[in-house]
Amino acid sequence: MKREELLEQRDELELPDTAGLSRRDALKLMGISPVAASVLASTAPAASAEAVDVKGKILIVGGGSGAIMALARLHRAISDPDITIIAPNEIHLYQPGQIFMAAGLYTHEDIVKPNSDFIPDDVTWIKDEVAAFDPDNNRVTTRGGEEVAYDYLVVATGIVCHYDAIKGLTEDDIGTHGISSVYLNNPEAGTAKGGEITWEWFNDLKAAAKNGKPKVIYTQPNTPIKCGGAPQKILYLSADYLKKEGLSADYAFTTSFPNLFFLKPIADALGEAQKRYDSITNYFSHHLESIDVEGKVATYIHAYDEEVYDEDFDTYETVSKSDRIEMPYDFIHIVPPMSPPDAVVNSPLAGGDGWLEVDKYTLQHPRFPNVFGIGDVCGIPMGKTGGSARHHGPVLQDNLLAVMQGKTSKEKFDGYTVCPLKTEYGEIIMAEFNYEGFAPTIPFLAPEKPRVMWWYFDVYMLKPMYWYLMLRGLM
Repeated sequence: MKREELLEQRDELELPDTAGLSRRDALKLMGISPVAASVLASTAPAASAEAVDVKGKILIVGGGSGAIMALARLHRAISDPDITIIAPNEIHLYQPGQIFMAAGLYTHEDIVKPNSDFIPDDVTWIKDEVAAFDPDNNRVTTRGGEEVAYDYLVVATGIVCHYDAIKGLTEDDIGTHGISSVYLNNPEAGTAKGGEITWEWFNDLKAAAKNGKPKVIYTQPNTPIKCGGAPQKILYLSADYLKKEGLSADYAFTTSFPNLFFLKPIADALGEAQKRYDSITNYFSHHLESIDVEGKVATYIHAYDEEVYDEDFDTYETVSKSDRIEMPYDFIHIVPPMSPPDAVVNSPLAGGDGWLEVDKYTLQHPRFPNVFGIGDVCGIPMGKTGGSARHHGPVLQDNLLAVMQGKTSKEKFDGYTVCPLKTEYGEIIMAEFNYEGFAPTIPFLAPEKPRVMWWYFDVYMLKPMYWYLMLRGLM
């Protein structure tokens, strides 16, 4: 199917992208979809209309979804807010849209808006990024050398990709020699080349499949990543893209993890979805160590446990082993290792693993109580999705206001995370879970079942909800 045909189908159903909607009008707009209505019914309530009279300078670090959601909520919740945001990006990227760019359903213009649309005029906006945190003295230093003091700090720096952590690979290699990565973007510049490159990769793969059966690898690293389902989304969408043309390939999904998904019903459903496509082989506990870009060979470390017999004691013991395995390919989609920015990793705010140390419930720093986190940077067991940041928002707002009033943080984040796993064009498994397990928005629907309605919700409803409700702190 050509991109023009995909975009034509999308445009027939696309919602009006009208700026300046009130919450009431936005809710009316969402009301055309029963799915959206159900989702909205379960969302966290908007900030109270009665603003709180508290004093103190709040500094928000970051310019992505978590930072903007926190800004919108705190700006509305405080009667006379003193807020500064340090964010280098003039452009705001709707990053979930990069998957749909890769699938030929969105263009770059569909996923960008000026960040000024979401930053009120009475907020001090420093268009820079933080190079160093000094929480002992309640200040940060920007890349440009400016020192900025605060009374309360919200860290929302997001997460960064490390392509160069894979030996032999550089960021410049993405888009060459059969290599793609949907994650490739530059939030500061407002570019999302990964989506564009991966759409071209889809079509190069299709052209190759007309002359044979190319070998295709899809990787998942051994670090937390934003949108943990994206590696498989690209696998299934590209396989379906070929299937619609009667084509196929030898697909290999390589993951550092021991299964397709940590919740068994979802993992089983994904296993069933794979049967729709030819020749998908899963390689579990395989970590991509290096790549020969021109030779098209990926080298993995395969870690595993083996039962070994001990003759001296006449017992068996479990021994951890690892092998180095080379896999030739024609095409490869790479998901790089990810981490917080160096400014966080190298700061007193980081925990032992380098992530921002916060209580997994209150989102408050345990050693610096005037510091909170929101979004991907938080070192908590779950929550590296935009849906999680939306649920972080009201918890952060209420707990920060409590601290500003000399009270204790009481609101709790339950670990809510959502992963819309696209198993083909037109169907999604909406995996919603929290610290306790499954947490479906619509309880009576089996969460492991692929559904058309979730596809329509994700493609056509979620983006306007993001622009007009989520980023404005209205849900």
